[in-house]
Amino acid sequence: MSEGSISQEEIDALLSGVDMGGLPSAGASSAGGSSSIDIATLQKFADGLKDKLSGNISTMTGADAAVDAPVVEVANRDQLLAKIPEMVVAVMADYTTGLNGDHLFILSQEFAQKISSLVNKEENSELDDMALSVVSELVSSHSGAEITDLSADGKIPGLAANPAEAINQPKAMVRMPQGSFALFTYPLTVDGSPFTLWEAVSSSVANGMATALGGGSVPPAPAAAPVNPAAPMGQQPVMTGMPGMGMTMQQPVGGMQNMGMAQNQMGMPQMMNTPNVQSLQFPNLQQYGGTAEQGNIGLIMDVFMEMTVELGRTKKTIKDILGMGEGTIIELDKLAGEPVDILVNHKPIAKGEVVVIDENFGVRVTEILPAIEHVTNQM
Repeated sequence: MSEGSISQEEIDALLSGVDMGGLPSAGASSAGGSSSIDIATLQKFADGLKDKLSGNISTMTGADAAVDAPVVEVANRDQLLAKIPEMVVAVMADYTTGLNGDHLFILSQEFAQKISSLVNKEENSELDDMALSVVSELVSSHSGAEITDLSADGKIPGLAANPAEAINQPKAMVRMPQGSFALFTYPLTVDGSPFTLWEAVSSSVANGMATALGGGSVPPAPAAAPVNPAAPMGQQPVMTGMPGMGMTMQQPVGGMQNMGMAQNQMGMPQMMNTPNVQSLQFPNLQQYGGTAEQGNIGLIMDVFMEMTVELGRTKKTIKDILGMGEGTIIELDKLAGEPVDILVNHKPIAKGEVVVIDENFGVRVTEILPAIEHVTNQM
């Protein structure tokens, strides 16, 4: 670092969490400590989801979509930052029930704009709130497919996640799982253009997934037993026990030790202390979560929210708008008979059809969008 100033390279390095002067950044962590994640089981899980992902994209956009073979690996923040572009759309959908931990999706801005343009039938769609809600809906569909597979046959009862929330931001500001985590990379093609969808889950969530799918964490190598260099061969302590179940020390067979006795220096026998090892049982804290959520949601039931029914949209030049007058007809982007959009606080939640109630217009709800279903499940 130069005296009295910081170079642009040093600023970029600090924002990206890269080491400075040999010191590890706060968010950096070596991937070496996460060998306990069962990558093989998670790889099979991802392979089974790729067709569902392509189907969800095709259904939403009406375009051809194909997902190539996904890759599952152990990564940390620095390794993921090296893979993604400078500006990204990050979508958080953290697990809250059944599993508890970070669940992050990352898309390039070009991918998010492509999905939004196809869904909204617009060219070069901007990444506004409407576009981000479309991306959130895509992530919700994929996350829902994961939850369905992980919940099947009672693997993880009551598994649920927070509603997906998309944010357009620099990659250095993305909240990533701490330490090492499982990274799913889905290479895909939408309407002939190649893109990538990244998915990161914390190590605790990854291990919970693997266990539910019939795998589990890979136990680390057991530590070597202490060796007494003064003791002859055959009388060294022996480490016994299964990995993860605790270790006990066994003295070598011979003399009074075979009967659980030992001699002190005076030649007097004394009883050896045999530890009574028992597994520690933790109370199940998840059973209280539902009651607390039910009580909290009741506090905001009387809060008013703005509900809007959108008949359609169009774009006009300033010249056309200034030329409008009484009797001007504005053509919208919806066909006659198409459902209208129902929005709450400018977020689409449902579709419906226009009806007449006495002398007023009304809307009959014909379809609830999946995103609101995920919110309802959390109530």
